[in-house]
Amino acid sequence: MNTFKNNSDTTLSQYATAVKEIKNAIIDSRYRVARQANKEVLQLNYEIGRFISVNSRLAKWGSNAITVISKMLQQELPGLKGYSEASIKMMRIFYEEWCHIFENRQLAIDDFDNSIINSESSNNIRIEQFDTDKLSQSDLFHFLNVGFTNHYVIITKTATLEERLFYIRRCATEFWKVETTKYYLKEDLYHKEGSIQQTNFEKTLEESDFRQRALQTFKEEYQLDFIKTEEISERVIEQQVVQNIKNFIMAFGPEFTFMGNQYRLEVSGQEFFIDLLFYSRRLKSLVAFELKRGEFKPEYTGKMNFYLAALDKYIKLPDENPSIGIILCKSKNEEIVELSFSDTSKPMGVATYRTSQELPEYFRKALPNIEELKKLL
Repeated sequence: MNTFKNNSDTTLSQYATAVKEIKNAIIDSRYRVARQANKEVLQLNYEIGRFISVNSRLAKWGSNAITVISKMLQQELPGLKGYSEASIKMMRIFYEEWCHIFENRQLAIDDFDNSIINSESSNNIRIEQFDTDKLSQSDLFHFLNVGFTNHYVIITKTATLEERLFYIRRCATEFWKVETTKYYLKEDLYHKEGSIQQTNFEKTLEESDFRQRALQTFKEEYQLDFIKTEEISERVIEQQVVQNIKNFIMAFGPEFTFMGNQYRLEVSGQEFFIDLLFYSRRLKSLVAFELKRGEFKPEYTGKMNFYLAALDKYIKLPDENPSIGIILCKSKNEEIVELSFSDTSKPMGVATYRTSQELPEYFRKALPNIEELKKLL
């Protein structure tokens, strides 16, 4: 006999709610455990890196000390992984590149004489908590959610703290694998996107944390590979976006929620329609998109400024941040965009897009075909 048939619909609904709550608790618990484990690994590698740095940089040890230490570790702990000669050198670099942030100073000569590790003591390594006033709580949170190998890859390919934090934020929020991190570092994503597409956010967004998150959210260029031809109207582009809305959202980030296309606004009895309207959970803000198949024109900013003012007055909830607008064009002239933004009061940016016809052959082959895209919807 089916047990479920003996229960009322109300009871089944309660069971479903209970299952959902338990499932969420399990997932949340596993996430916290994984995050704590990653934090422990980073702290351990940082302390080992400190120990190695202090004892090796002034030749207290022989020139092949790290090689010998690695081999002896393997003998002491057979099957131990992650402590090859190369890995230990990575730990040393990890410490030396971050010690001026977490210890508020550059690696100094005194460090070599005042090591936290007493070689004559049985208590060899002390695990310290990461603590600093040079990183925001948000950046420290992201730092602790990035794996050690990703950290090392970022360290070796970046020159400034700002650039390093850009990749760390993206790693933490988008769950990049090491190969993904290497790819974006090679593509120099920071300078292509980290400087962000042209926006007026600095002028129009007063709250610094919200402004920073907004700058990190939007890109300079988007790959809209589901648009199959350029010889189409803006309405057809919009229809292709709606038909492939899941892919469009993934191009901008998983935290976006689609609210509708040709989103209707009524102002003083007149109707106005926004091409696409989204809500960003990360920004807690409405995001309006206007699609243009040609080059950016100055009049686009006035229209977007009006839309954003109407959204803020009639649609935005009291606890939400100001609405943001993105004008998505095929091409743009940077000076024209800059001048067009000079007198705007609402936060907006201009980004460009590329279609499937413009993608390199390698990427076209790697993308799913139209039938596969349809299955995602």
